Amino acid sequence: MPFIPHTEADVADMLKQIGASGIPELFDEIPAHLQATSLKGIPSGMSELKMVQELSSRASRDEGFTCFLGAGSYDHHVPAAVWDLASRGEFLTAYTPYQAEASQGTLQLIYEYQSMMSTLTAMEFSNASVYDGASGLAESVLMAVRANKKNKSRQVLVSGSANPNYIKAVKTIVGNQKIQVDISQIGQNGLTQAAGYFEGGEAPVALVIQHPNFFGCLEEIDDLTNLAHANGSMVIAVVNPMTLSVLRPPGEWGETGADIVCGDGQPFGIPMASGGPSFGFICCKKEFVRQLPGRIIGRTEDSEGRIGYTLTLQAREQHIRRDKATSNICTNQGLLVTAGTIYLSLMGPTGLRATLEKSYENANLLRTKLLELDGVEPFFPGSTSLHEFTLKLPIESCVLVQELLEHKILAGIEMAPFSGDLPDAENGLIVAVTEKRTRSEIEDYVKRFSQVLAHQLETV
Repeated sequence: MPFIPHTEADVADMLKQIGASGIPELFDEIPAHLQATSLKGIPSGMSELKMVQELSSRASRDEGFTCFLGAGSYDHHVPAAVWDLASRGEFLTAYTPYQAEASQGTLQLIYEYQSMMSTLTAMEFSNASVYDGASGLAESVLMAVRANKKNKSRQVLVSGSANPNYIKAVKTIVGNQKIQVDISQIGQNGLTQAAGYFEGGEAPVALVIQHPNFFGCLEEIDDLTNLAHANGSMVIAVVNPMTLSVLRPPGEWGETGADIVCGDGQPFGIPMASGGPSFGFICCKKEFVRQLPGRIIGRTEDSEGRIGYTLTLQAREQHIRRDKATSNICTNQGLLVTAGTIYLSLMGPTGLRATLEKSYENANLLRTKLLELDGVEPFFPGSTSLHEFTLKLPIESCVLVQELLEHKILAGIEMAPFSGDLPDAENGLIVAVTEKRTRSEIEDYVKRFSQVLAHQLETV
C-alpha cells in the first residue's frame, strides 16, 4: 500500500478534534531548553534530480577497482539470485511480523536463518539479527554482565587484537552503564595475551576473543576459553561467519565452548557498498537465551498437523515495559538477513567451504609472492592466517595505498590509524583476498606493488 501523507486540512481537522492550537502544543511537555530551534550545519534539501545525480556520481567512484580490502568487510561473490529474490516486494517492504497469521513467509525465513546460524556457530540459539557486528558485540557485553550474576566486577576484558571499530562501539554503548572495558595486550605474534588479567583480584565478567582477529591471525582459542572459564568469566566469541566453514565453531572452543557468539553477516551475500549496511548476529547457549536481545522465531503444528511459525520470545520487552527492556535496539536488519538466508541456502556447507578454500588459496599465493620482494616481511612472524594477512613494508603503507589507487587497486587497510601503538604500525598493511580475485589480478597487484616499492626506495 503506498504511503499518502496527511494534507494540511487533515492536520487542521485532527488538531481541532483534540483541542490543540498547533503541532508545537503536542510537544509542550518538552522543556524549552531541550528543543532544537534549528539544525546547524545541515544544508537545505536537494531536488530529486540533483539527489540522484549526486548519489550516482558518488557510486561511480567505487567502480572498476580491484579490491584487497578486509578488516570486517569482504568482496565476496554474490549470486544474482540473492538480491533478485530479496528485492521482491514481499521481502523489501516487510516489517516486524507481529501478526503471525499474516507473516508466515517472513517468520519462516527468520526461523531458517536462526537454524542455519545456530548450526554454523554450534550454539543452541540465534536471534533475528541486530544492526551490525559492532552493535552485536556491545549487546553481547551487556548480555554477559546480566547473565554472569556471580561476578560483580562489571569489568569486561576485550582482546587487543579485536576490531578497533568494534571496541569503540562497545565503549560508546556500555560506557554509560557503569561497565569498564579493559583492552588486553597482544604479543609479537599478533595474538592475545590475557593470562595476566586473571591473576589477583576479581576476574572480568567476560573475555572477548576475535578469531580470526583483526590482523587475520588465528588465536589460541582453546587456551583462552579454558582460562576464562576456570576463573568464572564468560567467553564472547567474535567471528567472521564465512571462516566457520573450515574453522572449529565457537560452540566447540575449549572444554565447554564459548558462551556467546557475535559478528557481522556481511560475507553472506551483502555487497561492501562503501561500508554498509550489513547485519549483525548473536548466538548463545540455551541457559542465556532470556538475556538475548531481539526476537526468536519458533515452529509448531496446529491441530491438523499444519506447520506454523510465530514470535516465540522477545526478551527485551520493549513493546510494553520499555524501562525493563534488555536492549534499546527496536528493529533489526531484516532485509539484509533475508539476503543472507538466501545466500546460505544457495551455497550450503559445500559452497561456503569452497568459497573459503579458494580465498585461502588466493591469499596464500599473493602472500608468498609479496614476501619475495625486498624489504617485505610478515608483520607478525610465526602467525597463522586464512584469507587475510598482515605485512610490514620497507616504506609507510599509506604511500603504497595512495600509489596503487592510481592503478585502480585497493591495496589493503593501513594499520597505523587503528594500531598506532604497535611498533612500526605506519609500515603495516592488512591485505584480504577472496575467491573473486583472479590470477591476473593477483599478478598485476604484485607487479604494481613491486614498482611502487622500487621507486620509493630509489628516492630515499
